[in-house]
Amino acid sequence: MIVGNVARRAAVALALLGSVAAIVPATTGTAQAASEISVVVNGVPITSYQIRQRAAFLNLRRVGGNTTQKATDELIDEALKKQEIRRRGISISDDAVNEAFGRFAAENKLTETQLGEVLSRAGFSSDGFKDYIRVQMGWGQAVQANMRSSEKLSEQDVVQRMLAQGGEKPSTTEYTLQQVIFVIPEGQQSALLATRKREAESMRSRFQSCDSTFEFAKGLRDVTVRDLGRVAQPELPPRWKKDIQATSVGRTTPAQQTERGVEFIAVCNTRSISDDKAAAMVFQAREMEKLGEQSEPDADYLKTLRERAQIVRR
Repeated sequence: MIVGNVARRAAVALALLGSVAAIVPATTGTAQAASEISVVVNGVPITSYQIRQRAAFLNLRRVGGNTTQKATDELIDEALKKQEIRRRGISISDDAVNEAFGRFAAENKLTETQLGEVLSRAGFSSDGFKDYIRVQMGWGQAVQANMRSSEKLSEQDVVQRMLAQGGEKPSTTEYTLQQVIFVIPEGQQSALLATRKREAESMRSRFQSCDSTFEFAKGLRDVTVRDLGRVAQPELPPRWKKDIQATSVGRTTPAQQTERGVEFIAVCNTRSISDDKAAAMVFQAREMEKLGEQSEPDADYLKTLRERAQIVRR
């Protein structure tokens, strides 16, 4: 789960690109003009070429003002975020980044190749955009980890705090889930997506229970079924959380296109749990949501990193 404001801000930054194909003019010139080091952040250089690329990205996002200065500041912050992400051992997989990139392209009615061409014409690049996505995802995890570590409480301590605040020990829903994947081989998304979606919807319409999923899938081509086991509501993957919560037992979520193909989640069973672990998860989720609404925990975190950093502007 990514902290609310971090996720919202990342989403806004991407959404501001709008219908990118319609707003990007064609540009000409060399791929990379002469470049020199403009800033050094904790020993990591930021070049004038990187600043020009980021300024182009800001223009694409319709950010006004002095884009060179804003690009420099954004790259400094990004360098600090990358260093903190690395220090905490956070790793965002290529699959997750590529999925986000592909989803953004699809939402703008573009293929990934077309999106890359649009970015290139604007003076940016697909790799640059993917790096931006990776940092946003990693930073969200870093902020969450920082918030958790700032106040380490045992499950029993959490429950006692909740009771002291006048509340009862909360319960949460635990879901028993299955994942069904209609696999699309790499490079064949465009050719097979529509077919795989129809096949997935056909299976969903005939779905009866998780007990028969594996047997059902045996008669289908390139279909993978995974038992995900029991997952508490606060730990549901953000991508599927709303759909799972809206799905009754013995039914499935709507199908989604993913980097693997077309997928849906089956809700095999649910039960209410109210042990100390569940209470701790609920409490933590509530507290993090409050922080996301009432303040900017990531802004304070980044401010601290800036104050500790050695930043040399040339």
